[in-house]
Amino acid sequence: MNGRTTDGRFATGNTGRPAGARNRTTVAVLELLEGQAEALSHKAVEMALAGDTVALRLCLERLAPPRKDSPVQFPLPQMKTAHDAAKAAAAVLEAVSVGDLTPTEGAQMMGLVDSYRRTLETSELEARVVALEGQQV
Repeated sequence: MNGRTTDGRFATGNTGRPAGARNRTTVAVLELLEGQAEALSHKAVEMALAGDTVALRLCLERLAPPRKDSPVQFPLPQMKTAHDAAKAAAAVLEAVSVGDLTPTEGAQMMGLVDSYRRTLETSELEARVVALEGQQV
């Protein structure tokens, strides 16, 4: 099959070009700029130093890109069992309610707590199954 549906359109997830292939415009721009990166960088810095605020912002964004997120520090109870996740969730809610965490950070932390809780539950269930199988032998 050629990756198309019966009506000739590309199937879902198939853009029509091989994986890793670049857009023609992107390839053309890269060829045009080939070997000019240093000169363009110097010009951008020169314009920024001359007071061009757009060039200044461009240079600063490249030197110190904006952070996607930052580390979060607050006391979280240790989770050794799935039951301990309730205490950890309560700690996250408390941190959000007093302003130590933003609601977005709290939601992300709750996701981590829940994921770890599921891991702990799976481990506990596995231990129980192994123990039961050992009794049946």
